[in-house]
Amino acid sequence: VRLVESGGGSVQRGGSLRLSCAASGLRDSTYCMAWFRQAPGKEREGVAAIDIDGTTNYADSVKGRFTISQDNAKNTLYLQMNSLKPEDTATYYCAAEEEGYSGGYCSKLSSVGMDHWGKGILVTISS
Repeated sequence: VRLVESGGGSVQRGGSLRLSCAASGLRDSTYCMAWFRQAPGKEREGVAAIDIDGTTNYADSVKGRFTISQDNAKNTLYLQMNSLKPEDTATYYCAAEEEGYSGGYCSKLSSVGMDHWGKGILVTISS
């Protein structure tokens, strides 16, 4: 399994970025795809997730600003990030959970349930 993030970079407050995660080697039955982030000196936190039924979950801090989506034909996961704030600065990681269930780790944006991880990509928001 390989997950490769792209689309990171530096933007000013209020700007937008779209992250992509190219996935290969995952089974069609993979339950959940998600985005996590880790800011310097802080723990990794869940940002957004989408399960096999298309149900999405978001961290409160990004609701209304970020949108997770996927293109199954292209095996790609996206994270559209709008109205970016300096506190969104972090390394963003793509992750996949092979087997999950409704109400489980995916819906809770928990890293515990994730089986595969990308290497991460840096997003920097300046004020």
